[in-house]
Formats: sequence, structure tokens, C-alpha cells
Amino acid sequence: MVLAIGGLLLALTPPLVTAVMPGVELKAAARRTAAGLRLAREVAVAQGRDAAWLLDVEQNRYSLEGDPRAGTLPDGIELELVAAEEEMRDDAVGGIRFYPDGSSSGGRVILKRGERGYQVGVNWLTGRILIAEWEQ
Repeated sequence: MVLAIGGLLLALTPPLVTAVMPGVELKAAARRTAAGLRLAREVAVAQGRDAAWLLDVEQNRYSLEGDPRAGTLPDGIELELVAAEEEMRDDAVGGIRFYPDGSSSGGRVILKRGERGYQVGVNWLTGRILIAEWEQ
């Protein structure tokens, strides 16, 4: 009887775990996005210069302007960047700029998969970065 229950649990556990994983992966991507934005703000304040966080929505890649290193976000996540027009390089690449006083050009990044998602917003006046659930 114990072996039958154990076998049943082993059979049921993988589908439950994989059903939860997309949500976990999506939240982790939102946190990674917020961390990249916070780093850009810290660079701007600490070095006393403008620092731009750039996002390529087609390649799912982000980086700090002038830094050859880039971060990636998981495939299967749809990205949308809402940013100031002067910060958009083209239809796929744009950014959010931070200034030495901690303020920014403002904007938000929307990360979604199906009907679920998160938005990472940047307040233009304070440069504050927040993660919130996204709703259509």
C-alpha cells in the first residue's frame, strides 16, 4: 500500500511542478529587470553621470549603455518597453536613462506570458523602481 501511494505521488508531482514554473520564471525575470534598472541608477548617482539601461525586446537582452556585458531574459516571455521617445533607438531597442541626482527619464517594462505578467515601473522624478502585477 505504501509503495502504491509513493508511486502515485511520484506520478502526480512533475505536472504540478511544471505548472507552477512559468509563473516563477516570470517573476524572476521581473526581479532581474528591476535589479538591472537599480544598477543603472546606482551607477548614475555614484559616478555622477547619466547611465542608460537598454532593452532589446526581440532578443530578450538588456545591458547598461557602454557595457559589453548583457543579461538575458527567458525565451517565451513577451516584453514591452514604454519609454521616452528620445530613449528609443528603434522599434526593438530602447532604454530608461538615470541622471546623477537619482531621477530618470521614466518608463516601464512589461513582462508577460499569456494573460499573466508583471510590470517594472520607474518613476521619472525619484527614479524609484517598483514591481507590480500586470493586468490587461
